[in-house]
Amino acid sequence: MFIDFEGIDGSGKTTLSNLLAARLKRLGYKVVHAREGGELQSSTARRIRELTRDSRLLEMTSRAEFFLNLARDAQQLEEVVAPALSRGEVCITDRYLHSQLALSSGGRGLPMDALQGACELAAQGLWPDLIILVDVDPEMARLRKRLGKVQGGRAQDADSRKGLSGAGLSVRVRESFLAMARKDPHHWLILENNEQPLWVLEQRLVEAVVARLEQRELPVQRLVPAPPAPQPGATSVADVESRFFLALDALETREPHLAAWMLGRIPGLPAHQRRLALAERYPALIAGGLLGLDDEAAWDLREALAATTPTSVASGLEALSSPRADALRLRLYAQATPEVLASLTRHDSPEAWALRERGLRDGRLADVLAGLGGVDGDDAWEVREAGMRRELYGAIALSLAGLDSARAEALRQELVPHDRLAVLRSTTGLDTPVARTLRAQLEGKALKLVLRSVTGLTTDDAWALRERGATRTKEAIDSLDGLDDPRAWRLRARHARQWTCTVVSSLRGLPLGPEARVLLERALEAHPGRLPVLRNAYAVVATAREAARSGRAPRSGTQPSPTVQLES
Repeated sequence: MFIDFEGIDGSGKTTLSNLLAARLKRLGYKVVHAREGGELQSSTARRIRELTRDSRLLEMTSRAEFFLNLARDAQQLEEVVAPALSRGEVCITDRYLHSQLALSSGGRGLPMDALQGACELAAQGLWPDLIILVDVDPEMARLRKRLGKVQGGRAQDADSRKGLSGAGLSVRVRESFLAMARKDPHHWLILENNEQPLWVLEQRLVEAVVARLEQRELPVQRLVPAPPAPQPGATSVADVESRFFLALDALETREPHLAAWMLGRIPGLPAHQRRLALAERYPALIAGGLLGLDDEAAWDLREALAATTPTSVASGLEALSSPRADALRLRLYAQATPEVLASLTRHDSPEAWALRERGLRDGRLADVLAGLGGVDGDDAWEVREAGMRRELYGAIALSLAGLDSARAEALRQELVPHDRLAVLRSTTGLDTPVARTLRAQLEGKALKLVLRSVTGLTTDDAWALRERGATRTKEAIDSLDGLDDPRAWRLRARHARQWTCTVVSSLRGLPLGPEARVLLERALEAHPGRLPVLRNAYAVVATAREAARSGRAPRSGTQPSPTVQLES
């Protein structure tokens, strides 16, 4: 029997496919998993996959990507799938040709009819007997994927080629998968992975597959019913706090790591109390979630966690400048050198330079460059020149973040042939010739980064980019973070239904005026129990409440640190 798992990135298909393989083996079945442990068994297929993921290959077309993915699956078929089936074994794949149809047609826009013939040639008549679509809210999938990177120490990994297209790609791919499943209910089973514990999903999955192996038909296509109805009554701004924490409690029973991580960057006493309750079990996630928080309670928690998880505490110091931050960096330097040096972005103080000089003596030039964004002056330029001699082009480009001087622009121009994406990232919030040229060149190749680079900009070019990009991906709305501008409000209102979570998160730091309240109320009314919406809405409310309590005016039209992106 040939069983294929499909779903968008972060859906949980790799975890569930491996759980199924293990359970079937324990039940006595002979099982081959073509991607056991998340790694393709064919070495040739692995090398092809590296090409399709390489974000440096910006000129690769959608058709070339399709044929490479097709070659990967054809190789897996020849080396792994077909031999296993010929031996009478159960063969499980984590992605097969349906993924190429969903990505290239639904995601990239190539004609489905033209793709199907090529897939038939690659399949050689071997199509899965059962396709399990692990279906999930794209926002939850994205949160889980980010959490996985954080837990795996890959938080700073560069985007893959798919990632460069923006989050809208996953939405379109998911819709394509669902359309294929609706057309062929006999072969497709939909396993919903939104609000069910993993053990429940595993058990229902095993029961469904064993039923097929024993040639018993399943009565319905969906293995897990739709999520239960939310609590009676619509969620409003007034009760978003209680609704968010109730939803977080439910999440903690299923995915405690994700619950801890979702508390990140939310100010105020209620969130702090939850962090305290989870800090002993998940110290790294709690420490990293203190990023940007500058209240006394957050500092006390950093101090308490510093010995247990120094790297996460150091990472959370980015954008913070105070004697207490300087002292903690000095204390953590030996255990978390890269993170401490990277946290010095925009800091030009004697204390910051003392740490940089220590880093240079220790041979940490790349790490020093990573924390040099927004810093001008002769010392900073000497470090950049040293980086050029070492050919650390990507790190040098990022060290130019926030700088729009003629000298910075000239260096960007010199760096473009070496690392266009890093140079583009360095132009966030800037309207310079190099920035405009790169945005025009890369709009069709790295839309996500192009849109994020216009965060805080109110030029006509920036608005035109947002207008074109907003129908394709949420990053057009991400770029509105902190903008209190009539055009920003119109764009938020126009796309509030399509990118609800992102529209809500873009309000963070703005005053809770009438326009913001209307958007929040409409989002909560439409999605009263949807956790990503509740989380973002509560973060907006808590931030505004904390600003009012402390007497600090919320920001309006300011741009974030170039390496800090608000969650959405």
